[in-house]
Amino acid sequence: MIHYRSEDEIDLIRESSLLVAKTHAEISALIKPGVTTLQLDKIAEEFIRDNGGVPAFKGYGGFPNTLCASLNEQVVHGIPNDNPLNEGDIISMDCGVVMNGYFGDSAYTYEVGEVSEEVKSLLIRTKESLYKGIEQAVSGNRVGDIGFAIQKYVEQFGYGVVREMVGHGVGENLHEEPQVPNYGQRGRGIILKEGLVIAIEPMINLGTRRIKQLSDGWTIITADKKYSAHFEHTVVVRKGKAEVLSSFVEIEKRLKK
Repeated sequence: MIHYRSEDEIDLIRESSLLVAKTHAEISALIKPGVTTLQLDKIAEEFIRDNGGVPAFKGYGGFPNTLCASLNEQVVHGIPNDNPLNEGDIISMDCGVVMNGYFGDSAYTYEVGEVSEEVKSLLIRTKESLYKGIEQAVSGNRVGDIGFAIQKYVEQFGYGVVREMVGHGVGENLHEEPQVPNYGQRGRGIILKEGLVIAIEPMINLGTRRIKQLSDGWTIITADKKYSAHFEHTVVVRKGKAEVLSSFVEIEKRLKK
């Protein structure tokens, strides 16, 4: 079932999404060589709870942590651990919050120290593709228009678009209908209507689009072990222009310091 949210519900989803954004900002300046993802995970959990939220991922389907921390060739669902980050790594941090019965969800891929120009370009273009997708999240368009815009943009650079992992509806559950793929055909799929809240989250690989799951049952990696980037916003479909409920503003302010 697809839910269309009232303005009151959208306000609650926005509140949760902005707490996710603040949590990202809290950890963003700490991401540097020598730090462990488990340390960042602990800070994120405490921050969410101190601000009246509950980590949405912890315990979800048995996932053990607050953050999905996916390193380098890990696409999504990486489990935080005690290994220190190294210069030149990238780390995708995916975070979800539930507060007042509604969820927010957002991901950002961070550079650890200095990364190569090739990898820097992957991150810039993946984030740009997210906004290309968001531009299509307007009433009257179809869900395929979002995926088409993302795919068309990134494939010109020779990148692989992950097919098996997709965006999704967000609301009273972390994952709701509809699925929002990062590839597709224009004019295909369900018609987007006002009040639909979705997470758009391109997962873009430097090489092949093919992926594998590790034996931990969670972590997804690229089949060729090349780096992968992941950016995600929670957005609401509106007339003319989608509204982004999450935010990267504070993250990027802190990263520039």
